[in-house]
Amino acid sequence: MKIEHFAINVKDPVAVADWYVENFNMSIARKMDEAPFTHFLKDSVGDVMVEIYNNPKNEVPDYASMNPLLLHLAFVSVNPEADRERLEAAEATFAEEVKLPDGSHLIMMRDPWGFSVQLCKRGEPML
Repeated sequence: MKIEHFAINVKDPVAVADWYVENFNMSIARKMDEAPFTHFLKDSVGDVMVEIYNNPKNEVPDYASMNPLLLHLAFVSVNPEADRERLEAAEATFAEEVKLPDGSHLIMMRDPWGFSVQLCKRGEPML
């Protein structure tokens, strides 16, 4: 089976979706203009989708208090340092940086709402 999407419950799905479209080269595959304001965002090659929505039937987790290793969304980055600077200018915050013996360079950040995102430049591409 193939994964269709990964869903994230957030307080302001319109603003969050707009931020990811603007800063991660994602595009909107489908959206709802009324509650729960669901937005399906496709990655830059159209292989993976992330669903951003607000479902009041359950609480929005306090993403900012979670260790980034508990939950994060990872993006391939050709230049993690440059992407870090660009995202910091867009109100993301730095969390940690790891360089692995295989040549991988990983930078963990948080989006403006506290959700963790990882910039991945792998020594050996995984996909």
